[in-house]
Amino acid sequence: MAGRTKNEGGRTVTSTISVEFCGEWFRVAEGEELTIGRDADLNVDDDNPYLHRRFLSIVQVETMWWLVNIGSRLSATITDGTGTMQAWLAPGARIPLVFDVTKVVFTAGPTTYDLEIHADSPQFERSPSLDDPVGETTVGSVQLTASQKLLILALAEPMLTRESSGMSAVPTSAQAAERLGWPLTKFNRKLDNVCDKLDRMGVRGLRGGPGKLASNRRARLVEHSVFSRLVSSEDLPLLDQAHDVDED
Repeated sequence: MAGRTKNEGGRTVTSTISVEFCGEWFRVAEGEELTIGRDADLNVDDDNPYLHRRFLSIVQVETMWWLVNIGSRLSATITDGTGTMQAWLAPGARIPLVFDVTKVVFTAGPTTYDLEIHADSPQFERSPSLDDPVGETTVGSVQLTASQKLLILALAEPMLTRESSGMSAVPTSAQAAERLGWPLTKFNRKLDNVCDKLDRMGVRGLRGGPGKLASNRRARLVEHSVFSRLVSSEDLPLLDQAHDVDED
């Protein structure tokens, strides 16, 4: 168990960084590095050829811990424990680990992974206020139609039904359309609409174009929607009512 030490009011405080994935815990020793990937210190999935051998790195620079994207193709979505802060970690980018809990989610090929990074002495402590959202409240000002919310739920269902960090497969468009009882053409049209809406609001990774695979767009939609609480596990019963939702 290790980390940096700092002096607060004459007392020495040891800050420890720990990573939880699939119920396993990994600790980062002071002055050392923890790599995350297919063949790394934290091996999340050695059977996925779409995942970088070493994708993410947790390192200490002077008094600060950082999460660094050392991959060349994949990006990750980063959020604090409450979902009120969200960042896009592109290849070559880094972000300071200032929260008590930092959640990380990324997709490689058909599989989405999420893990949690814990700091026992965070640099940033958020003071709750009366204006804070409660658990069932959607963060942000995105207004979804009933069918748009159902579409996101169908794609996010595997992640939302999982009880802890780990891995899950993002459904294909055909699988999600079948889950909803929709024609594939209707699903694709509504997927375009909701991605366009979020793209206009500044959510990255949802715009199509050369090199942008449909699977990447669906995964990014799931990452953003789950971490910003556009949808939650409490919404899953709505999927059983999908056939009764009229065209918006």
